[in-house]
Amino acid sequence: MSNVTTGADAVDNAIAQGIDLDGSPIPAAKLDLYKQVMALEGQRQRSGVSNTMRSRILRIGAKHISEEELNQMLVNADFAPLKEKEIAFYYGGK
Repeated sequence: MSNVTTGADAVDNAIAQGIDLDGSPIPAAKLDLYKQVMALEGQRQRSGVSNTMRSRILRIGAKHISEEELNQMLVNADFAPLKEKEIAFYYGGK
């Protein structure tokens, strides 16, 4: 079992092993549901990566970067700026 609890792959590796990051087993019902939903996602047709990249940047960046700074970073990288609904969702409670 891997004890790595940091980095982008830590959660994926833990799920693949069926062991949570704290070393406890992940309940079978949770693993089954996760695999079912991920299988559906795996079948979804893709049209490009730019929107997915922006979504990931936003979802993860909002945890670490201020609204103003992330918005400027998106614009500087030639992505669309933050939308009002995104600001409300990711920054509304902060």
